[in-house]
Amino acid sequence: MRAETQATIEAIRKSLKLLGQRMDWETAPHRLEELNAMIEAGDIWSDQARAQKLMRDRQMLSDAVETYRRIESELKDNAELIELGEAEGDDEIVADAEAALKSLAELAAQKELEALLNGEADGNDTFLEINAGAGGTESADWASMLARMYVRWAEKKGYSVELLSETPGEEAGIRSAAYKISGPNAYGWLKSESGVHRLVRISPYDSAARRHTSFSSVWVYPVVDDNIEITIPDNEIRIDTYRSSGAGGQHVNTTDSAVRITHLPTGIVVTSSEKSQHQNRANAMAALKARLYQLELDKRNAAINAQHEAKGDAGWGNQIRSYVLHPYQMVKDLRTGHETSDTQGVLDGALDAFMAATLALDVAGKSRAEAQAED
Repeated sequence: MRAETQATIEAIRKSLKLLGQRMDWETAPHRLEELNAMIEAGDIWSDQARAQKLMRDRQMLSDAVETYRRIESELKDNAELIELGEAEGDDEIVADAEAALKSLAELAAQKELEALLNGEADGNDTFLEINAGAGGTESADWASMLARMYVRWAEKKGYSVELLSETPGEEAGIRSAAYKISGPNAYGWLKSESGVHRLVRISPYDSAARRHTSFSSVWVYPVVDDNIEITIPDNEIRIDTYRSSGAGGQHVNTTDSAVRITHLPTGIVVTSSEKSQHQNRANAMAALKARLYQLELDKRNAAINAQHEAKGDAGWGNQIRSYVLHPYQMVKDLRTGHETSDTQGVLDGALDAFMAATLALDVAGKSRAEAQAED
């Protein structure tokens, strides 16, 4: 067996070992049986929140067990095929099995990384807010490009996307937008996107075709599970209703259905303007609870806390990533150094490599901190 193939097999075994440790493989099948039994018991449906949490936990554990068994089985089968092919001198069998192992190694590495999404709220759905920085039409257009990028990314993941509110720009683009993105580990993946994003390009709005730099901020907060109690006293919030913009012409929205909630102690403001006033209020309260929960998470995580304290304006000195479309093509993350020349792919939602690099950096930092604490 070639040395390269042996290295691929060892890499898969390493990923498999880490996957097993993360899910506690020795007890995982038994825990899955317990969850199945609890869900099949009809009495859990009297508590919808608990039932939904059990369903989500069951699905995540089921997927993890299935993935582990698949990798383990395909590793064994292809290793045996290589040995058989080499023994019989069948180069075609060997080549096919080696190619399958390379693909399996990529899958194993991806699943290993996903298994690191074990923060307190990583498995939750998420709220995502985009705000244009200073710069008028340029920044508003950039904010709309970011919104499209994240919607495309979410759709590729199979996540559902709900637009909660949107403020259009004066001439083009958007000044702000808020989304709820739902799916397994939505917050765990997207949390690395919080920060200021910088665009450099030849402006389509400049008749002189000059290069412009634009900034927009992205902030991500976990949707709070129903089993997490967040109490907000009535005297700490102010609720305003206002007229939301609807379709033009005879269908224009003329009711004061949009809702804005201000949390007085922190100054946090959340809005929802896409549904009925009753639904808007529910959406806005959920978003406010998510923001307050994020503040609590920040207190427990010094790295995240420092990031949010340094939020600042959407401008120089605060950016986490640069998207350069002129004079060359490059997207570069300033935290990890990860970069690519496939700018169109990134703007079409190819963000996994950037998120993975940041996640790996965060995990490495936590590991170093834990090691130092033990010393």
